[in-house]
Amino acid sequence: MTDPLLDDELKASDVAAYLQRHPQFLGQYPELARQLVVPREQGAVASLASYQLQQLREKIAVLERRLGELTAVAADNEKLMQRVHDLNVTMLRAHTPAIAARSVVARLNDDFHIDQVRLVLFGNRPGLPPADWLAVVAEGPAAMPELAEILAQHEPFAGRLSAERLQRLFGAQAAGIHSAAVMPLDELGLLALGSSDADRFQPGMGTLFLRMIAATMTAALVRAEDGA
Repeated sequence: MTDPLLDDELKASDVAAYLQRHPQFLGQYPELARQLVVPREQGAVASLASYQLQQLREKIAVLERRLGELTAVAADNEKLMQRVHDLNVTMLRAHTPAIAARSVVARLNDDFHIDQVRLVLFGNRPGLPPADWLAVVAEGPAAMPELAEILAQHEPFAGRLSAERLQRLFGAQAAGIHSAAVMPLDELGLLALGSSDADRFQPGMGTLFLRMIAATMTAALVRAEDGA
């Protein structure tokens, strides 16, 4: 028997008969179900109206869920932007390299909840008191070949580091670091952030805030050195 839907000309009765034989048809074509016009009357047609209403409710639920997610992300970004702003203001108020360095480390630990912070400065840096978060490398970047590739990019790195790189940056604390962010500070050195959370810093994550922190840290150090 020839399927009436394959004929060139169809009658309304043919379509109705086909739908009766294939009650799951509209489930396979939800867009068609949403376009159908259902009379306002009681009876079997109410089931199709209910189907369309359910489809609409599900679509609205998805949109509401996405809106909630976007609102949460916006709120988190607003808080992060405020913390970055506070960090920038604190660094720009520093009048000496020592104050600038201590300020950024304190803010990163307290406001950003960073597990380990390391500031590496190249060249001779008189006036900087010893600290477990500070490393002064007088020989410059040549003395850190493990990090040459990252330094050459002049862009923040985020993700997992090799054991050799972790040891070079975090020393005895390297074993507890499972993800890190490394920010070159132009020719001055680099700033490294380490986290025990493997997902805290990931490849492909946005680096806008990391670039902002690096740029302000660089400016604060240069300004402090010029004023010292």
